Amino acid sequence: MIHIIPGKCDYCGCCVGVCPEDAIELMESRISIIEERCTNCRKCVWACPWEVIQFHQEGVGELPKTQPMYLNEVKS
Repeated sequence: MIHIIPGKCDYCGCCVGVCPEDAIELMESRISIIEERCTNCRKCVWACPWEVIQFHQEGVGELPKTQPMYLNEVKS
């Protein structure tokens, strides 16, 4: 399954342009995968210049799904 690493995205939109299923929703400071549309083709993974999007064959149930409140927030 496709997973977005919270807080790492700079919202450039490269992934949105390559998704053949229109399964990536990009808003002002939020990006998400529409799981019902996603076919796991991995084109978004290859297109992302920041390695924000990852593919996990075993599923994403244990991975964090929330994003920090502020863009690129660094935890101390």
